[in-house]
Formats: sequence, C-alpha cells, structure tokens
Amino acid sequence: MRFILVTLPFLLGACEGSFVKVSSVGRKQSVDRTYEARDACLARNAAADVNDATDVATIARAVALACANETQKLVEASNSGGDAKVATSIRRDSEFRAMKYVLQARGQAIFD
Repeated sequence: MRFILVTLPFLLGACEGSFVKVSSVGRKQSVDRTYEARDACLARNAAADVNDATDVATIARAVALACANETQKLVEASNSGGDAKVATSIRRDSEFRAMKYVLQARGQAIFD
C-alpha cells in the first residue's frame, strides 16, 4: 500500500503533459482561421491578375504583397515567441502559395 501511495503522484505527474490544453485548441483554431484568410486573399488577388502578361514570379510577389496584412496576422497568430526565422518562413510560404494560385488562375500546371 505504501508503494502505491509513493508511486501514484509520479504516475499522475507523468501524464499531465499529455492532455490537450484549452488554450492550445483555441490557438490552433486562430491559426487555422488566419491561414484560411491569407489563402483566400492570395486566391482572390491571383484571379484578378490572370490576364496580366507579366511573368508569374513578379505577379506572385505582387499578390503576396497585396495580402501582407493577412500574412502579418498569420505571423502573429503562429509565432507567439516572436522568432524572426518563423516570420520569414511564413512570408516565403505566402509567396510560394501566391505562385501556386497565379498558376492555377492561368490554367497552367503547378508541378510538372
């Protein structure tokens, strides 16, 4: 009996970190909403430039720049630690996704 009383707190303590916290669920939902808003903005702006004769990379940068506000909200929601590398990575991802949406709007193959 004494053994159980001594080991029970250790067993319960080991399990504590495995439970999902309410704050992490709320944060995930916030990040998901900002991803959706950013992607919707990219798709909308890419479709607006579908007939532009400029090269795809230039249009993708312009589309990403047009959605900078949504991208910044995504950075703030995703990067609670304020890491510059994370922010840079998210901004690069926005340009990459903008390229995808521009290619889709033009009816071109995304990957060969």
